Amino acid sequence: MRLKVGKIVNTHSLKGEVKVISSTDFEEQRFKKGSELLITRGNQVVKEVVVESYRTHKNNLLVKFVGIDTIEEAEKFKNLQIKIDSDNIGELEENEFYFHEIIGCKVFDENNKILGEIAEILTPGANDVWVIKAETGKEILIPYIEDVVKKIDVTNKRIDIEVMEGLID
Repeated sequence: MRLKVGKIVNTHSLKGEVKVISSTDFEEQRFKKGSELLITRGNQVVKEVVVESYRTHKNNLLVKFVGIDTIEEAEKFKNLQIKIDSDNIGELEENEFYFHEIIGCKVFDENNKILGEIAEILTPGANDVWVIKAETGKEILIPYIEDVVKKIDVTNKRIDIEVMEGLID
């Protein structure tokens, strides 16, 4: 299985750097010098690459891959995804999860009533915010904090939460 860690949205310099919108919580690890990544179009691998360097720039990452040394070479990868083989993702601490494990989980309140399914995870700052898509089509935003999220069972794709006053209305 492969996990998406970012998307190449543009070229940046004449020396082959690309602008990447990250979709990983582990940028330092994923884009560190020497990391092996896959540039893909859908599920097709376009090129296996090794990170030469990366830096943050205006909420994006600027990434330089070994062997991609001109803007013309970098241009070929615009709008493609960057993925990593799940064999290379490493173990997480207890109570840490990958986005792909959480997205798609069904969410239940303290009365065992289904609220919907996790559709997206936002990372605005101090804590992540999970977007639940209700069956009505309405979006419910819940903070990923201990007071709200009580139990996560990624094996059965189930999350139990306690609805604090004002959280849903």
